[in-house]
Amino acid sequence: MSAMKRKSLHTLAETLSKQVQHFSKTEVEALIGLYHDLLGESAAPGRAVTGLDRSKFRNFLFKTFEMTDSMIMDEVFRTFDKDNDSFISKKEWVEGLSVLLRGTLEEKIKYCFHVYDLNGDYYISKEEMFHMLKDSLSMQPTDEDPYEGARELVEITLKKMDHDHDGRLSFDDFEKSVREENLLLEAFGNCLPDTESIETFEQNVFQKK
Repeated sequence: MSAMKRKSLHTLAETLSKQVQHFSKTEVEALIGLYHDLLGESAAPGRAVTGLDRSKFRNFLFKTFEMTDSMIMDEVFRTFDKDNDSFISKKEWVEGLSVLLRGTLEEKIKYCFHVYDLNGDYYISKEEMFHMLKDSLSMQPTDEDPYEGARELVEITLKKMDHDHDGRLSFDDFEKSVREENLLLEAFGNCLPDTESIETFEQNVFQKK
């Protein structure tokens, strides 16, 4: 890496570490280094690169955090891609990972709700629950019809989480339910890495000599 590139990396890392919670400047530098590794050949000199695309990001989620549900991975991408330009910028990458790896319960509640709110209308509807649960159930080897199982799960979930009884989950419903029972945070699919994956990732990225 040239001296000029190294200097611009340090400057960017310093700026982002002040804007984004949970990471030190050194850790931000390591995350930006990984970001460039993931861009790979597309970031070759002379090629215009806007950022990390959906397919590279999904590959990262699958290999690093063992996420396998296509719909959930697409929604995680959408949640990272705050400006909705179909690419994840360096800042969006660092911001997203700060919640995924070290987010507070409050940050994770907002993140998971956003992932599950498929059409972005600030509610998780019965149809959205059904789509997500159907997909996750169809991946399990079972004799039961995933469609029937998903319908039953939607009704059970609504009884437990729909506090204002309007047949859908608002952010308030979701937050109240998760604060009462933390396991409901990922009620509609795995969109957060487990503790072991996080530890492995941090060791590989932050403790690299």
